[in-house]
Amino acid sequence: MNRIALRCSNLVAFLAILVLAGSATADSYKLQPGDILEVSVWKEPDLERDVLVTPDGTIAFPLVGGVDAGKMSVEQLSNEIASKLEKYIPDPVVTVSLKQMLGNRIYILGKVNKPGEFVINRNVDILQALSMAGGLNPFADGDAIQVLRRHQDGNQTATGFSYSAVEKGDLKQNRILLPGDVILVP
Repeated sequence: MNRIALRCSNLVAFLAILVLAGSATADSYKLQPGDILEVSVWKEPDLERDVLVTPDGTIAFPLVGGVDAGKMSVEQLSNEIASKLEKYIPDPVVTVSLKQMLGNRIYILGKVNKPGEFVINRNVDILQALSMAGGLNPFADGDAIQVLRRHQDGNQTATGFSYSAVEKGDLKQNRILLPGDVILVP
């Protein structure tokens, strides 16, 4: 496959991710550990490569070293790399593309039909997540579901979710999940 065709296929994949992300755009999505990025510097073929956002949220790039990319948008990371490259390259034009959103994961445990880890490429609420896990099994206590969320300070909170209340029309419980959320179905 030639370089132009490869770039076109990467662009198509990136646009598909954006469409699947719903209201999320490349500028609003915050990078997560596990995401794969393509970073390139215009007119510098040696500075073009795929990088992985590591578990601590950093990436490594030539001449720049480590950059704390976790919780940055694609645009913010592009600007950060460009500013660090300015001492080596005059007016660098840096492009960062999100190739795979592998860091955007939720976890569903307990009495569901398919418990596990799920990659989400769009906004997903609790009911949608339960559907991804194959729904509740017959022994599940749908009125005692907990959503666990770890915050940046390391603390964790648990929020209740009642399946029957949502069935009766109480939709305020059906919140959008964040990367790293855990749904526990007793």
